[in-house]
Amino acid sequence: MRMILNETSYFGAGCRRELVGEIARRGYKRVFVVTDKDLVKFGVVKFVTDELDKASVDYTVFDDIKANPTIKNVQDGLSAFNSFGADVIVAIGGGSVIDTAKAVGIILTNPDFADVKSLEGVADTKNKSFPVIAFATTSGTAAEVTINYVITDEDAGRKLVCVDPNDIPLIAFNDADMMMSMPKGLTAATGMDALTHAIEGYITKGAHAMSDLLCWNSIKMIADNLANAVEDGKSAEAREGMAMGSYVAGMAFSNVGLGIVHSMAHPLGARFDIAHGVANALLLPFVMEYNKDYAKAKYADIARAMGVDVRGLNEDQAADSAIEAVKALSKRIGIPQRLTEIGIKETDLEMLAKDAIIDPCTGGNPAPVTEQDILAIYKKAL
Repeated sequence: MRMILNETSYFGAGCRRELVGEIARRGYKRVFVVTDKDLVKFGVVKFVTDELDKASVDYTVFDDIKANPTIKNVQDGLSAFNSFGADVIVAIGGGSVIDTAKAVGIILTNPDFADVKSLEGVADTKNKSFPVIAFATTSGTAAEVTINYVITDEDAGRKLVCVDPNDIPLIAFNDADMMMSMPKGLTAATGMDALTHAIEGYITKGAHAMSDLLCWNSIKMIADNLANAVEDGKSAEAREGMAMGSYVAGMAFSNVGLGIVHSMAHPLGARFDIAHGVANALLLPFVMEYNKDYAKAKYADIARAMGVDVRGLNEDQAADSAIEAVKALSKRIGIPQRLTEIGIKETDLEMLAKDAIIDPCTGGNPAPVTEQDILAIYKKAL
């Protein structure tokens, strides 16, 4: 059993104010801020840059990152970093931003991997990443605490899933003030992404006692807070609960792996630019149905965590109630329920299944799976 976590983490509204002290203690002088244009536009980045301005810290902002970030985004980030010459990276965003910052940080200290493609899988990097401080602005990917990142190879039309203990951010910040402006759709999608992490981490082949503890509590926190966060985006309690639930799920799945919900979601993002959280959320109940016979007891635990009274139900019924609870939450917060709703056609499914079966997450799935099994799940979800 192995657990790799951040050196330091901060939680709670206003915790961003600890950034300047951390920078000073570590002797950093110049900051390379990585983010995206929307977060600049809506003033989220300003929460952090205001703190840097107050302390007269020199910084530059690189915001040329898209959802489902690409190899070009990483290479452009490297070029911008080298032009500025910083001694720490501060990533402000969701998974797309933090994943890009991770890739930049790894390549800075492991230049042999500058092609980005060679980072796929478990890369044999030798050196710890250039220092990255990550501010999560969504409650979904938990990229601020994981050893994983995903970059899209647009030429090949596929996602590169990278797993590297050297890439974990040095410091993680979860400041609920920075999450209040998330629109309902993004709150819903990222929240279901976090729930997928918690459920897949709970039932994956690599799960152990510590990860089970983290995942179960994450499922409960998300079930208790996600609908409120979507319906009342200014609820500090709901935002705090989702931030913690997402982070706790990340602590677990980063160390024990995931399953075929992610394997099947990755090609949807790479091929069709579908938001990762939406893809995960849509596929989760269908994959849970496929995996049910291999994780019935844990499904009953999932139902309890989601507030279902399973007293008087047999194991099959309790497991089914967990799947129904996930479906009900997904519908309540407006997640698409079928692949056709997000533009996928039946003629796309064989290509998607070929990509999914070779995804690194497939090996963690509790039930054995073939390409034809994955194709059948896609068809059921169509």
